[in-house]
Amino acid sequence: MRIFTSESVTEGHPDKLCDQIADNILDAVLAQDPSARVACEVTACEYMIQIMGEITTTAKVDYAAIARDTVKKIGYTDATGGSCVRNISVMVATQSPDIAIGVDNDGAGDQGMVFGYASNELCENGEYMPAPIAFAHRLTKRLADVRNSGLLGYIRPDGKSQVSVAYDEKGRPCKITAVVLSTQHDESVATEQLRADIEKYVIREVLPKELLADDTAFYINPTGRFVLGGPAADTGLTGRKIIVDTYGGAGRHGGGAFSGKDPTKVDRSGAYMARYIAKNIVAAGLADKCEIQISYAIGVSHPVSVFIDTFGTEKIPVHDIERAVFDNFDMSPKGIIAYFDLRRPIYGKTTCYGHFGKVGCDLPWEYTDKAEELSRLI
Repeated sequence: MRIFTSESVTEGHPDKLCDQIADNILDAVLAQDPSARVACEVTACEYMIQIMGEITTTAKVDYAAIARDTVKKIGYTDATGGSCVRNISVMVATQSPDIAIGVDNDGAGDQGMVFGYASNELCENGEYMPAPIAFAHRLTKRLADVRNSGLLGYIRPDGKSQVSVAYDEKGRPCKITAVVLSTQHDESVATEQLRADIEKYVIREVLPKELLADDTAFYINPTGRFVLGGPAADTGLTGRKIIVDTYGGAGRHGGGAFSGKDPTKVDRSGAYMARYIAKNIVAAGLADKCEIQISYAIGVSHPVSVFIDTFGTEKIPVHDIERAVFDNFDMSPKGIIAYFDLRRPIYGKTTCYGHFGKVGCDLPWEYTDKAEELSRLI
């Protein structure tokens, strides 16, 4: 029996707060100027948010107002809850003309490699994601739901989850061995009540009952207290949760963050295409799991390499899958942007609970519209 663990964070986690500000700024800019170039970075601490980086645009946007509104919507509305809206500084630069030359010629905005991954572990509901990261996201999303609905009114925005899943000899999830869940809370709630409520209304509400055993270990607020949270307790920075954003470590990551970047940055758009290809390969039944690496050179309009790994689960020769990928998918930066229509303000809904595996969010890289065509190869 093999055990694999992944984690997730809530929308109030300081790093994820910064990601949301960056993506909300990106959406606001693209809504006015679809051709804008944006690589927005955000840092946050107890009483300060800094917005900096590249924004080349004709749009007129109040960056500080977006930051304040984001913090408020997350739920940090008073200093005791981790508010950081007292001081916001904005430092914006335009894109280097050397980089712009490559992008304007329909090439990649930088060199880099991206990865996409899909597994049939959770194919029934259309997720096609590794179980540990999918379950971890369900927990953090549920924490937000019970807080916002008032079901557990003492819960505050900051929190983290971690799920360990055991796999059988066939590589299928067979048991959840451990759940770690830490949530910020009001000072008045007793630890015993919080632990009982979280187990009942969060853990057992969203995790599959058939995978929870009598000896599944629950670690709920292991230190006992978690009153001060968010940027008041720890600094935040965009791009520091890239494994949470992707596959929880089950699939590799090229190293480039997503949030705050417009689609000319292949760190983001290339990773979305890689996920789309991998998901359609698995949905078509060509393999049980698939990982794809695509690499780019600055200013070059097509990938310099494409690597496909099906981990021995392929149903047809891998070279046939590779040929089908080149025949059916345009992996050029220009082609990706056009195919997914990525110059729209759609990025705010990607930021929390992973960029992949979201069902019903109308994210084009999660479609399986190529699966039927690919399945004819079998």
